[in-house]
Amino acid sequence: MERPAIEGLLEVMRRLRDPVSGCPWDREQTFATIAPYTVEESYEVADAIQRDDMRDLKEELGDLLFQVVFHARLAEELGLFDFHAVAAAMSEKLIRRHPHVFGDVGDRTADEQNVAWEVTKAEERKAKNQTGILDDVPVGLPALTRAAKLTRRAARVGFDWPSVHEVVDKLDEETAELKAEIQAGDVAKAREELGDLLFVLANLARKLDVEPEDALRMTNAKFVRRFESIEAALRAQGRTPDQSNLEEMDALWNAAKHSEREIQL
Repeated sequence: MERPAIEGLLEVMRRLRDPVSGCPWDREQTFATIAPYTVEESYEVADAIQRDDMRDLKEELGDLLFQVVFHARLAEELGLFDFHAVAAAMSEKLIRRHPHVFGDVGDRTADEQNVAWEVTKAEERKAKNQTGILDDVPVGLPALTRAAKLTRRAARVGFDWPSVHEVVDKLDEETAELKAEIQAGDVAKAREELGDLLFVLANLARKLDVEPEDALRMTNAKFVRRFESIEAALRAQGRTPDQSNLEEMDALWNAAKHSEREIQL
């Protein structure tokens, strides 16, 4: 009988970490050295989804799963827990957080589930001696994503602007303060004001029900697409961007922008 795929993967990981016959690189890794790869693989999963590349998504999900297996193996070697314990804990958590599916609680609307979810999360934080509303928002998240999560968590207990209009007013205020520090030549204060401005933008994204990372990712892709149009136009003339100037490249940028709008129409 063929061995289940996950058991095969766990065996591969065990052999890679074997102190005698394993891979030298894999043997010397720790939680800390593997962590950056875990984050990177998460982004590559998101990238495959953004590109709607299902073949690549399958591969990237495998890479991400391997990161989980790697961390679990490190923990098993230290006598802490193993992969099966991780899977069991996840199943238990999902069942606990969805009593309307696995328990005797009646059907819930999405809004009712959100409220119940926060109650459950609060109970879990209490069990971990995390008494603050923001205690379990991971510090290691990308700063923009963490800002959005922090403001969302605070908003759930009423610490929020009444409407999007107040956020826009705050955005204008922070922009003016940033301009003032730039004008004054105070780089340290300008850095702080820039952070304040980005934090308000994260709030604005939340008010508009937009994920700031998604919005910025789309703009990054748009920038790359239009800049590649500049490069292509110059390449057709036998030149490169460093052989052009800002005025010409700006005109080519606007031409690319116009073409995109024509296609959208």
